[in-house]
Amino acid sequence: MPLPTSPPPPRLDHTTYRIGRGETGVLTTEPYKSALLPHWRFKTPSIARTSSAALWAAFLDYESHDDFVGMDMARKFLQMGMTRAKRYANHKGGRKYRDGVEGGGKREVIQVGEWEGRREKEEASGVFRGVWERARGYGPYLEMKGVFLKRQKEWDRERMAGEGRETEGRKSKEDREGDG
Repeated sequence: MPLPTSPPPPRLDHTTYRIGRGETGVLTTEPYKSALLPHWRFKTPSIARTSSAALWAAFLDYESHDDFVGMDMARKFLQMGMTRAKRYANHKGGRKYRDGVEGGGKREVIQVGEWEGRREKEEASGVFRGVWERARGYGPYLEMKGVFLKRQKEWDRERMAGEGRETEGRKSKEDREGDG
């Protein structure tokens, strides 16, 4: 699959993007999902190395286009490679919970010991972990993240002002009743 190249895919409305926690939005934020998903593979350490290298290249490509959201999405795919490979290492077949659990909605975690392929998945997870740590600590990414979060606050203030909502603090009960 080709990497994102010049020009990059059309950007989404950046005012709606939220960095979120962990991998939030990784499989729903277009056009980045469609551009990055074909490169995300973790079956073996060799495949993980190829995949993480492609995602790192996309991360840098988005940087060259001053596209923080693209960089953050590539970082999320790297993180997801690490966590999914680790899940497959810890739970054969990737299934974390048993099906058909009754009683109070509690799900029973499947306990798996050593199995063929476990070490391979752990190694694949480690490959992604190294590249993910490089991405999340990358200086230009951190700088762009700070700028993005500052702009996001401004966008949110403008949106709230446009909707007639106060941006500093909450309205008093009297003010709210007087609006009606």
